[in-house]
Amino acid sequence: MDIGGDLAEARRSMGLTVGQLSARTRIREVIIQAIERNDFSACGGDFYARGHIRNIARVVGLDPEALVHRYDEEHGGVPLPVRAASIFQADTPIRIRERRSPNWTMAMAVALVIVVVFGVVRTMGGDGDTPTADVVPVPPAAPSAPAGSAPDSPRRTTPLAKSKRSDVVVLKVRAERSSWVEAEDANGRRLFAGVLGAGKTTVLRARKMKVTFADGGAVTLQMNGKNIGAPGRPGQVVNRSYAVSAAKEGRR
Repeated sequence: MDIGGDLAEARRSMGLTVGQLSARTRIREVIIQAIERNDFSACGGDFYARGHIRNIARVVGLDPEALVHRYDEEHGGVPLPVRAASIFQADTPIRIRERRSPNWTMAMAVALVIVVVFGVVRTMGGDGDTPTADVVPVPPAAPSAPAGSAPDSPRRTTPLAKSKRSDVVVLKVRAERSSWVEAEDANGRRLFAGVLGAGKTTVLRARKMKVTFADGGAVTLQMNGKNIGAPGRPGQVVNRSYAVSAAKEGRR
């Protein structure tokens, strides 16, 4: 039997009408009826079809992941999950910042040359017109700068560096139970896509991002260090956008 037939049979065995199932899953009746005919075109795409299958399967007592696996086999498979750790590492700059920031490595090299020249001039008895070290505009070190360069740049935590870090939304997602999460930045670059296992956490960083939660009540969020709770109700497919301005105001 196909996926839709299994879901329909399980619903009837539990004595539920399509309307009752719609009320429990918050999925429109017309979509449930189409799914039970094994027609997923009304779902709006594979991602939403998987979310609907999971929600319905949980209510009618079937294994959600087994049905989603069958769906993927019948519809060409699911995209491989993107590991958040491979994208969001402390020493890896975000693409947006790379495009909009100057070459900090070159700027650091120039600043260090100025400091060295100043020291040589002072040692050789330079006059009072030589620029003093406390006015040398040393920029903050680039996140990917070698560890050995740290002692040469005591001004790494300048107000400029703090300002750039505050221009990024840091969204920490923790799964209270297994749930599908998909996120992309303002340029459509995928930040994360996959099942976040129960108890697992992923951290997303971007100036602006759009996140889809297959089960809005299955995860809790922390934005820029502030707990903002679950994005939705249990079993609800939720789309949320997070941007720098909202993070500064402490809103979702």
